[in-house]
Amino acid sequence: MTITRRTFVAGSIAAGSILTTSAFAQTYPAQTIRLIVPYPPGGGTDFFARLVATEMGSNLGQTVIVENRPGAGTLIGAEAVARATPDGYTFLLGDTSTYASNRSLYAKLPYDADKDFAPVTLTGRFAIVLLVNTDKLKVNSVKELIETAKKAPGTIDYASAGVGSPFHLAGELFAQASGIKITHVPYKGAGPAIQDLVSGQIGMMFVDFATARGQLNQKQIKAIAVASPGEFSGLPGVPPVAADVPGFEAWAWQGFAAPATAPKDVIDKLNAAYVKAVNSAEIRQKLVGAGIDPLQSTPAEMGAYMKSEAAKWEKVIKTAGIKLD
Repeated sequence: MTITRRTFVAGSIAAGSILTTSAFAQTYPAQTIRLIVPYPPGGGTDFFARLVATEMGSNLGQTVIVENRPGAGTLIGAEAVARATPDGYTFLLGDTSTYASNRSLYAKLPYDADKDFAPVTLTGRFAIVLLVNTDKLKVNSVKELIETAKKAPGTIDYASAGVGSPFHLAGELFAQASGIKITHVPYKGAGPAIQDLVSGQIGMMFVDFATARGQLNQKQIKAIAVASPGEFSGLPGVPPVAADVPGFEAWAWQGFAAPATAPKDVIDKLNAAYVKAVNSAEIRQKLVGAGIDPLQSTPAEMGAYMKSEAAKWEKVIKTAGIKLD
């Protein structure tokens, strides 16, 4: 798939239903719209939502408010949208966990990503960077890291923002693809993990560029690779992991979705409002400056991407034996 960067209750007779649905689509939106963010305020997802929501509201002629519903690996916010009235006045900014990896991490989910959501559009992806503390782990490249890990299996620790996070899964994918054994150390968020990386308690970690960028002024912290398939513009000269581990690619990505039976015309209006917003030069500049690669897609393209990512991470999760309650 190519990603570009750029029911309603029926009446008693079919004709009545068609007329009512048509009238609804013409008047939508007639009230404030809620964008549910399954993370607390202040992070990259929240930043993205608030920046784009304001512009989308202007495009739609109604206010789009951001409502934070954090917790349980995005399950709380996702379930709220899955169970919401499917009228287009509540939609979700979900991510890799919500739409792809949670289905393999949890034995039971309160929603079905394929059946309970109507994809609207992919919205963005966060570049992931491989950082090392060169005082703790004396390597300067992926090749050297792999060689060191093979000499002493399991002795290299890597941090993540938590079990099942995109950064944890990137680490597991790296270990599996390169044939090494490294030890995962989960933290409650990227902040504490980065602190221990800087202090030398941990030797390496995968983390989003926005978080990594603030640490690169530390002389002992080095970005040795990026998880994108090619070089990332924010870190010129830093090679991709794929240069030494062919085919390696990992992103923390996001997308909008509405409750499953939201009217198609409403989905199309949300999609168009977002596309117009993200193609604003000012909005795009702010997103890129924060390390976010803006995306846009059709609902069908997002649905296909969800399935491909779910299959990719299912293999990694099952091989590693990762489980969450």
